[in-house]
Amino acid sequence: MRPFTYTRAGSAAEAARAAAEQPGARFLAGGTNLLDLMKLEIERPAHVIDIGRLPLGDIADADGGLRIGAMATGSEVAAHARVRRDYPVLAQALLAGGSPQLRNKATTGGNLLQRTRCPYFYDTAKPCNKREPGAGCAALGGLSRFSAILGWSEACIATHPSDMAVALSALDATVETVNADGGTRAIPIDELHRLPAATPEHETSLAPGELITAVVLPPPPKGRQRYRKVRDRAAFSAGLASVAVAGDAIALGCVALKPWRARRAEASLAAGAPPVAAAEVELSDAKGHGGSDFKIPLTRRLITAALQAKQS
Repeated sequence: MRPFTYTRAGSAAEAARAAAEQPGARFLAGGTNLLDLMKLEIERPAHVIDIGRLPLGDIADADGGLRIGAMATGSEVAAHARVRRDYPVLAQALLAGGSPQLRNKATTGGNLLQRTRCPYFYDTAKPCNKREPGAGCAALGGLSRFSAILGWSEACIATHPSDMAVALSALDATVETVNADGGTRAIPIDELHRLPAATPEHETSLAPGELITAVVLPPPPKGRQRYRKVRDRAAFSAGLASVAVAGDAIALGCVALKPWRARRAEASLAAGAPPVAAAEVELSDAKGHGGSDFKIPLTRRLITAALQAKQS
């Protein structure tokens, strides 16, 4: 056990201020990711700030859309009547990720900030630029079945594990935050996560201490909504590829270190291309790493199937 200090925040602004003032601090919400990483000594926070009792769990209408508090659990969001009716792609994505026990604890904010499931990130005996900048990437040239095929770099070929974030990308969600000074801002979901480039240790655009307080959905899109995911088995298995379709928007999961908005495919469809051609265009720059080569045709077929499926 590595020693750390612990406090329970009285407000979101107080939590953000405390995190900014103490380097190495981490927020504790549901704990489904952080506590595992602490046990494995991948995360070694000097200070833990408990935000689990902050009143940030409401789900309420907002200007024709929906505002989901950061402390709302996956189970609460997936079961919400408005989500099931107007944003079924989000409910489907949440039900596709994790077990019921995890959804009962995992929070909306924590889901967005969960860290990669790359096996080399979890193996502290192997070099990983996300754990130790400059150490190298053991996944390059290693077992790469779950590696990225889009947006990767020579520093990192990991993927982001969130299903929920993929659906939120297709829905053009916005993330609300509070910073250390008590100020707030709204971040488009596609600007929250960062691709690895040369600094894969920097995973989001959040400033030190900045705390997610809510996710805001715009009015529901017109047309189809669906989420499809492929994995080795139905439970306790990381995804190989996923796709969220919401109206004319398409987002991909398990293929990059952030939810991948398929804007090339969207543009191709808008120009009259059939689904299979749009998928080809989106994946024209995709590249596997030996073990992940199969993910390119798999993702192509998944996009095509999702676009061709009848509206349920």
